[in-house]
Amino acid sequence: MPFDRLEQVLARDLESLEKEGTRKGAESVIVRVLPTEGDRGPRVLLEGEGDRPFLRMNSNGYLGMALHPDVIAAEQEAVHEFGTGPQAVRFISGTFAPLVELEARLADFHGREATTIYSSAYAAVMGTLPALINDATLVISDELNHNCIVNAIRLGQPAKKRVFPHLDMDALEAALEQGVGRYQRAIIVTDGIFSMRGDHAPLDRIVAIARDYDDRFEENVCVVVDDSHGIGALGETGRGTEEATATRADLLIATLGKALGVNGGYVVGSRTLIDFLREKSPYYVYSNPITPAEAAAASRALELLDSKEGRNRLEQLRLLTRRLRAGLEKLGFESIPGEHPVVPLLVRDTARTTELVQHLRAHAVLATGLAYPVVPKGEDEIRFQVSADHTPTDIDELLAALGSF
Repeated sequence: MPFDRLEQVLARDLESLEKEGTRKGAESVIVRVLPTEGDRGPRVLLEGEGDRPFLRMNSNGYLGMALHPDVIAAEQEAVHEFGTGPQAVRFISGTFAPLVELEARLADFHGREATTIYSSAYAAVMGTLPALINDATLVISDELNHNCIVNAIRLGQPAKKRVFPHLDMDALEAALEQGVGRYQRAIIVTDGIFSMRGDHAPLDRIVAIARDYDDRFEENVCVVVDDSHGIGALGETGRGTEEATATRADLLIATLGKALGVNGGYVVGSRTLIDFLREKSPYYVYSNPITPAEAAAASRALELLDSKEGRNRLEQLRLLTRRLRAGLEKLGFESIPGEHPVVPLLVRDTARTTELVQHLRAHAVLATGLAYPVVPKGEDEIRFQVSADHTPTDIDELLAALGSF
């Protein structure tokens, strides 16, 4: 067998993960989604678990759009009109009207000149940052930024990378000061919502610092924010961290695959920046886009978000999030303050985190435990994610299961 020795090495690595308690292991297989019934929100049936319904507290679908009948209908109609897939990259065989329409809607929603869509938010980050980084670029990044940002910076090979302690604005400013006169451009990149914690970047302060230093760099100081967990989950109208901090980044990256309930990622910014990415970003140029049907579904989800129904869903989301946070506090669990529907339960022990996840599953609640290297050492947690299609009964069932641990 040609790979037998290599497979032995890989097997040892897997065994190490198992011993450390950090192996992710087999994935649960959802075989059916059950709609809302009575005072309980949607449930799922799992392979091997018979007809037992499970409550999902580990989904990014903050607004419940994936099950919205209008969103489903929009995707079905577009499938019949355009088929199931794009069949080529956009510059080869052109694009489809639903993608162009979605890009226009996203630009309008975010108050920007233009948008370009990627196959995922991860691809959007990987395709954007390296395209903007050159050998005269200083990149400054929060230490808790998502893995896609870390890898995108590595791929971009900047002249200098500086990582500042989480949310430490003094350290960020010091990094800029040290770069004056040494680099032509500076890029500050941050998550909007830090997905493992639910806290958000002080974007107003970041932008203010960037503007203070902008004239001291020949090619500007650019602020890039990945707000994939913020759009549709934070702010009065769901416009994310920018809305919550009353400011605007130079380049905003986000996703269609969380609150909007579909698939894909996108970048919004100036027309020049977007045109540049369409020419230079390999994750756009050489990779298939999302399907026309996904684009149509995302357009409908965005319409719903930017409507009275969307505002009602956001308010429901806020109320349920407060209910969960208050319940955790009453039970004596440690969490991280915030308004976002990512609600972490800090366990700070890998084995105990695994035990608690198993306890919740035994009580028909699906939750995900996170350990190093997904989170820093000593910050093992269970990340609960609230959705607008949860109900007060759902939150109370989760709290009752935690209370019996």
